[in-house]
Amino acid sequence: MRFARRVGSYGLLRDSDRVLVVRDGADGEFPGVWRLPGGAVAHAEHPERAVVRTVGEQTGLTVTADRLRTVASDVTDCADGVATHTDRLMFDLTGRDGATRDGGGGPVEQARWLTVDELTRLTLAPFTAELLGLPVTPLPRGTHRPQEHLSPPHPDRRLRFGAYGLVTDPAGRILLTQIADGYPGAGLWHLPGGGTDHGEQPTTGLLRELVEEGGQVGRVVELLGVDNLHNPAALGPEGRPLDWHGVRVIYRVLVDVPTDAVVTESAGGSTARAGWFTRAQAAELPLSDIAASAIGQSGR
Repeated sequence: MRFARRVGSYGLLRDSDRVLVVRDGADGEFPGVWRLPGGAVAHAEHPERAVVRTVGEQTGLTVTADRLRTVASDVTDCADGVATHTDRLMFDLTGRDGATRDGGGGPVEQARWLTVDELTRLTLAPFTAELLGLPVTPLPRGTHRPQEHLSPPHPDRRLRFGAYGLVTDPAGRILLTQIADGYPGAGLWHLPGGGTDHGEQPTTGLLRELVEEGGQVGRVVELLGVDNLHNPAALGPEGRPLDWHGVRVIYRVLVDVPTDAVVTESAGGSTARAGWFTRAQAAELPLSDIAASAIGQSGR
């Protein structure tokens, strides 16, 4: 069994009591199954742009990506012996222009506006049924066919999906972690979090990282958004430049009973130290881009 990672962007578009869904053809991700429109995020592509692009390709509609509604992960065993972990970002969409059309011979063969009652009589991809609040029925093994993993990955490209937290305590202090030497951004103060493991949900991975990087037990209270990072010549522990693409979802996390911040992960990890800071103190630190953005937005 081989293991693969994939990031997909999907959209929820409503028209009164109807929802826009698509049915995959023989070359699609879920052959013969109905799902929300969307698909794989291309290398270096922002997930918001990916959902606009793929929905347009699959349905003929021009849409705008609005709020990031939820993020969920699943693992499927494909017929070619690859266990594929997919991180699915699901956005609310607004329709702007165009008329609905079928896929035109591509991986998607049909696009339809259907009511929830009509959807209950169809075979739905599990992530679609869950988002719509309908019963989730597991699909037979081999149904999932992510086409981008049928060819070998590019040797100098890396895709990393991570979950990060704007972590605060009841006094309003912010928990930050300093990036260790030998890692991109060494010395900068960063949001707690990191890459999720194969088979791990984003929030589970974030709370695990919070313990490892800061010694804190927290609870996720809100999904804030998604950050996209592309560095075509990142130099990290691999020791050579890599074309690096990071998709990073950001949550608001509350630590109800804070303790002294301490790094508990083993030596040699990406975190040098951790600390609690007031907003004024944090403003004086050298911050990573994602930390500066999250702290700035939370102060509005």
